[in-house]
Amino acid sequence: MTQTKEPPNDSKQVFRECGTCSQTFAHLVDRSFGEPRDVHERALTRLAGGIANHGHQCGMLWGATLGVGAEAARRCDDRDEAIGLALAATQHVVASFVERTHTVRCREITGHNLTTIRGLAGLMYDTIRHGMDNSPCFNLAEDWTPEALEAARAGLASAEAPAQTPRSCASEVVLKMGGSDEEAVMVAGFAGGLGLSGDACGALGAAIWMKGLAWCRAHPDKSPGPWTDTGDRKTLAIYEEFTAGEYSCKALCGRTFADVDEHAAFIEAGGCSGLIEALARS
Repeated sequence: MTQTKEPPNDSKQVFRECGTCSQTFAHLVDRSFGEPRDVHERALTRLAGGIANHGHQCGMLWGATLGVGAEAARRCDDRDEAIGLALAATQHVVASFVERTHTVRCREITGHNLTTIRGLAGLMYDTIRHGMDNSPCFNLAEDWTPEALEAARAGLASAEAPAQTPRSCASEVVLKMGGSDEEAVMVAGFAGGLGLSGDACGALGAAIWMKGLAWCRAHPDKSPGPWTDTGDRKTLAIYEEFTAGEYSCKALCGRTFADVDEHAAFIEAGGCSGLIEALARS
């Protein structure tokens, strides 16, 4: 039976133990459904800071989305059905986060460019000044946790069956990189710029996660640090060369997607196939 009763809000304690917002929220969502997945959660570390500190979607969203995907995989025997459920449910999670923060972007939330030493130092200074437990990221984690868990449950419960076979660019990358059907479902919600929101490329997020997954399996009980190269530096370099440095899904695709069916039709027609292949080979 799926566990839905939540423990007291211990998000800050979990954040301290996990070390990154992305791993924290994957664990919180997985735990709420009674199925923690240690290695898959740790593999999200390099998506913290908005994709390897690049400042795009907040790591809390990447983590919560992976947790939603994991639960979708448990609920559905059919992989394609589970992909559609995960992607539709992620839209609820993204909407909940935007209602709380009015943005999905890490850089806008933290106010720092974390790709620079100065930016990282500024974030560390803010954390020390406020105290870790009262830092903006820790406070946001605590405030959003109950809303995130409710959005995950609501999204998984209310998603309607799509008209055509669901597809996810992120899932395509994972399968081409040797991931399992379950792992393909776990990242399904990354598609379309994460929950079809049109922001930074979800296929890239999936490729980075797969590199992190291989690293974490090779290093049991460890998580990559902020400067650890899990292989994602090569992935990022290939991505930037292929896209001329463009990260926005909306810009790359020349459009946004209203629902799971629109995204499925785009992928089925060969949309982003070259980028998907390049990422899979990275």
